[in-house]
Amino acid sequence: MAGILNIQINPVIGNKEKNLEKIECFVEDNKNKKLDLVVVPEFFSTGVDKNSFVNSPEDEEGGVVIKKMCELAKKYNTNIIAGSIIEKSAEKLYNTSYAINREGKILEKYRKIHLFNYMGGTEGDYITPGDKIKVVDFDFARIGLSICFDLRYPLLFKELSKKNAQIIVLPTAWVVLSEIYKDEKALGFAKDTFNSLVKVRSYDNGVYFVVSNICGEINNKIASFGSSCIVSPMSEILKQAKNEECAIYCDIDISLVDYYRKIYPIAQID
Repeated sequence: MAGILNIQINPVIGNKEKNLEKIECFVEDNKNKKLDLVVVPEFFSTGVDKNSFVNSPEDEEGGVVIKKMCELAKKYNTNIIAGSIIEKSAEKLYNTSYAINREGKILEKYRKIHLFNYMGGTEGDYITPGDKIKVVDFDFARIGLSICFDLRYPLLFKELSKKNAQIIVLPTAWVVLSEIYKDEKALGFAKDTFNSLVKVRSYDNGVYFVVSNICGEINNKIASFGSSCIVSPMSEILKQAKNEECAIYCDIDISLVDYYRKIYPIAQID
């Protein structure tokens, strides 16, 4: 069995120190559990804030934020998917997730391929899309990397499955307009849609799916509804957060992925 800790926060806009403190508190609170993987959200260190993205990006090694996450991985003897930060490389900005092992070493990084440029989204105005699909071998499982709006593109997850990913992680800052957030019926529909996408991606590809979202109001225009979750290869939501800062924990059986793929060889079916 492998232990997954999935963290959900409402980041303080632009306050990296405070947001890193929040992450460490949740890991500390769960340190007596079997921690094989800790996952944190997209933009966990800054929140959804264009000024923070453009004016205070991290360097290619992840800057002070990823340095701290590497320290936490080593301190708590856990692998970490460090959600995403804004990384500056060759005068370009990327939305980048870092995979860190128990020794505090960066094993891989993934630059978000599918930017949120629709329905009012302007991510592509200042972020450069990545162009490489990434999986990483940790000491307990093979993990496929994705970020937020990638969820709308099923062929990416098919490729991760073909690369033998057993778990796919999706750090996200999944937002809705404030008028939807404040309308119970509209918000319920948005949550149902989100959950359906997550369950289909896990079921179609026979993988565990770990979604780490932010939560709560962001500004007077947008908000996020939380709902971070851990989903089985059979699309069962094993654990799911509400709309609050929290950490959800689940023990998962990686051998179920191999079993499921033996009876239904997803990667070979097109």
